[in-house]
Amino acid sequence: MTVHFIGAGPGAADLLTLRAVRLLQESPICLYAGTYIDDEVLSHCGPETELIDTAYLNLDAITATLVAAHEAGHDVARLCSGDPSIYSAIAEQTRRLDAAGVPWDLTPGVPAYAATAALIGRELTVPEVAQSVVLTRAQKDSTKMPPGETLAAFAATNATLVLHLAIRHTRRLADELSAHYGANCPVVVGSQVTQPEELILRGTLADIADQVEAAGLTQAAVIIVGWALSAEGFVESHLYSSRPPRPAGEGRPDASLV
Repeated sequence: MTVHFIGAGPGAADLLTLRAVRLLQESPICLYAGTYIDDEVLSHCGPETELIDTAYLNLDAITATLVAAHEAGHDVARLCSGDPSIYSAIAEQTRRLDAAGVPWDLTPGVPAYAATAALIGRELTVPEVAQSVVLTRAQKDSTKMPPGETLAAFAATNATLVLHLAIRHTRRLADELSAHYGANCPVVVGSQVTQPEELILRGTLADIADQVEAAGLTQAAVIIVGWALSAEGFVESHLYSSRPPRPAGEGRPDASLV
């Protein structure tokens, strides 16, 4: 049987993909990250689904549960917050499943930074302002960053910067980034976006730490930094303007003929 790693998105139950909902309904066992996933998301599971909160399990216990379900002939829905492609810790889980001969697949979800950008109505790649988005995290008392992946190196590009797992270090990071972006560079913090407790903070590198501390944010938040957040008067891209006129007689087919 198969372990389905499913991106649960930022929190809203109606942001899951159709595939994700189908897999949740069909899988007799669901492992989920209870710290981030609420009952509304879990309501997509079938009425007889066995729900297991991984907040109380280490990697060995999670792996053992997945392998046991496979050996019993059960598909498993493994719900991850956000999107499995970033900071989901599936790499070590799938490595163990491969070693145990357990098949698995991935279903993407809406990442928190994309949900935050949608809520503030901003594109993170604005022509001639920022054409790159860097997804990274803070590092202090956690896994070491690879050599060369420093905040200063990323900030030097002036790309739009998305910081995960960093909200506890906002003041230190804002001070460091100010040297590259300037103290007046706009910043947006999205906390528990699309959930009932949703909070959006807007500010600059000069004042965002004060706002974060006043709000008491310590987890489940993403920090977005960059001039694309407030860009006005930018040039239009060539996405549409460079298209040649449609040749005569090559329009869409007549609907009556379809």
